[in-house]
Amino acid sequence: MGFFRFIFQDWKANKQNLKGKIFLMLFRIANFFARNRSYYILGIPYLIFYKVFIQWIFTLEIPWTVTIGKNFSLYHGQLVIMNNDVVIGDNCTIRHCTTIGVKQNADGTSGRAPILGNNVDVGSNVCIIGAITINDNVKIGSGAVVVKDVDEDCIAVGNPAAAKKINHKMNMKVMVGMFSVAL
Repeated sequence: MGFFRFIFQDWKANKQNLKGKIFLMLFRIANFFARNRSYYILGIPYLIFYKVFIQWIFTLEIPWTVTIGKNFSLYHGQLVIMNNDVVIGDNCTIRHCTTIGVKQNADGTSGRAPILGNNVDVGSNVCIIGAITINDNVKIGSGAVVVKDVDEDCIAVGNPAAAKKINHKMNMKVMVGMFSVAL
């Protein structure tokens, strides 16, 4: 994949989302410098700019070391926090006020960061914490606290999140309190 194709790979997934386009372009450039050691020294001023601009202006804490697949969508991009080692697959969507991080062990060390598969749709105000895997084709409802693995083709809602298999043959609606998630 060429440099410009790499940088702009998320633009179609963020058609009406200028802030998402700008963030993802800046993220992809920073990610390029961080992953290509031969360009890392040249990229240090840019990486400093990225950290200040993204954290202070965009209110996002998404380090350039995060692995994000193609066609990533960031809706209402603010107050999203991710650990340095988070891995996100292709065609994923993250909404505002979401935390994806690690658990701190009793001895002060941190565990592994979460891994999100392909086609994962994360609602707003979600916490995904610990050495867990969210498999492919998962929807996580708003306000969920996910602390356990979620199998593929599931919807996860609640605190702590409970996962239910999605029946693709039916048009389902899952009601959680006053909120509904249409599938």
